[in-house]
Amino acid sequence: TSPRAASASRGASGYSRARAISMRVVSLPLTAVDLFAGAGGTTQGLRDAGFRVLAAIEKDEEAAKTYRANHDEVDLYNRDIQRVQAPALAKRLGGERIGLLTACPPCQGFSTLGLGDTADKRNDLVMTISRFAEHLRPWAIVLENVPGLASDHRLLAVLARLNDDYTVRQYLIDAADFGVPQHRKRVIVLAVDRAFDAELPANLSELLPDGFDTTKRTAWSALAAAAEVTEEQDAVHRARRSSDIVRRRIQAAPIGGGRADLPPELRLACHERLEGTNATSIYGRMDPEQPSPTMTTRCTTPSCGRFIHPYENRGITLREAALLQSFPITYSFKGSHQSIERQIGNAVPVRLSYALAEIVKALAAQHADALELAA
Repeated sequence: TSPRAASASRGASGYSRARAISMRVVSLPLTAVDLFAGAGGTTQGLRDAGFRVLAAIEKDEEAAKTYRANHDEVDLYNRDIQRVQAPALAKRLGGERIGLLTACPPCQGFSTLGLGDTADKRNDLVMTISRFAEHLRPWAIVLENVPGLASDHRLLAVLARLNDDYTVRQYLIDAADFGVPQHRKRVIVLAVDRAFDAELPANLSELLPDGFDTTKRTAWSALAAAAEVTEEQDAVHRARRSSDIVRRRIQAAPIGGGRADLPPELRLACHERLEGTNATSIYGRMDPEQPSPTMTTRCTTPSCGRFIHPYENRGITLREAALLQSFPITYSFKGSHQSIERQIGNAVPVRLSYALAEIVKALAAQHADALELAA
């Protein structure tokens, strides 16, 4: 799929200039492979940016069902990534270089939530990225994960391997700065083939193409899309059922507040022992005029964060959580409530993926001469 020449022209005047830059963008193959694909948030963003996702790998059975329901044209490997042979995948794809390799390995061991166990065996999956990069030979690589990954020795080892062939830079970003209606701090690793001869700036947003809308979006800008939808119309638009005491806590929660704002008779004893920790947002109600808090794997559970609807006395629904992750309202999800909640919380926001894909395309346009000589 060809990208729009208008966005590629970056404001250049004259037919010949616009045509030249449009041709240059096409010199980067708009093909991608999505590792640790989850429910397909990254793939959706790549497709929105004009990339054709050739293959994806996802171990979780229910996440894979969701992925297939929305991206049935992609060759999906529903298995442990350690059992996927990179040379065989490269051969299956015809041996041609792909434009982009994306990866969002499991982050639980690096997260500030839960135990954050850096010895978690899932963290070793970060090392698989260099194996696929070696055989798929992408022109660019994008890795997204929680900030805790940034200083981990496994990531540093991967970056050292990539450094021979790629210009590599890490960025700490908030997805809200890219138009996602949610505060979500992440580390982004961007690696581009040294043939680009690109100097990557300190601020990732400087690489966005002209005209990319970085307007801060509020939580309500996303939630409003589901305001008139019923559970009968959309089975995913359902909230968790609450006990009487939980409903009373929800009713007492003010906008932007948390457990500390609950009246004494509604507080849990365990809450009193949490003073001074980062758990102040539990039983919190979203501020509709601000980006939402980070969607986690418990993002529809009021006792786990600021996940109470701004105007209604309930937790947000699965559909609303997906909208805050910038999934299309028509996106299909498969699995139990808990599984879908986990799929949504683990996903790369669609709009963030779209922004990163647009950055790669813009870099290719800027350095097209070098790219064509290396092709």
